[in-house]
Amino acid sequence: MNNHNHGSNLDRAEVAGIVIASLQEVLTLASREAPAGVIGDETYLIGQGAVLDSLGLVNLILEIEQRLEEEHGLTMILADEKAMSQKNSPFRSVGSLTEYVCRMVEEQATRVGG
Repeated sequence: MNNHNHGSNLDRAEVAGIVIASLQEVLTLASREAPAGVIGDETYLIGQGAVLDSLGLVNLILEIEQRLEEEHGLTMILADEKAMSQKNSPFRSVGSLTEYVCRMVEEQATRVGG
């Protein structure tokens, strides 16, 4: 267990890696094809042209939370009221979800370290 610095040293590339690896895992478990080409910031998670259904999105969020805890010692709930009340859903695309997780990690590091 590497509980190093409560995750405050997680950069965007690492968070993106977690989001993408989690998405690939969820797609594999659901026996769904990954989208043609590379999964990246523009890959839609919900809405038109999305790679997930609503259950897939729930599984993705749980997978990301689990990886953050196991790999970085971070315990957080991504699908909270704050996420659901945002005008633009943080779950719309890989990029928006990555940005949202980065903000959550930063806020948690500030609370824990501050």
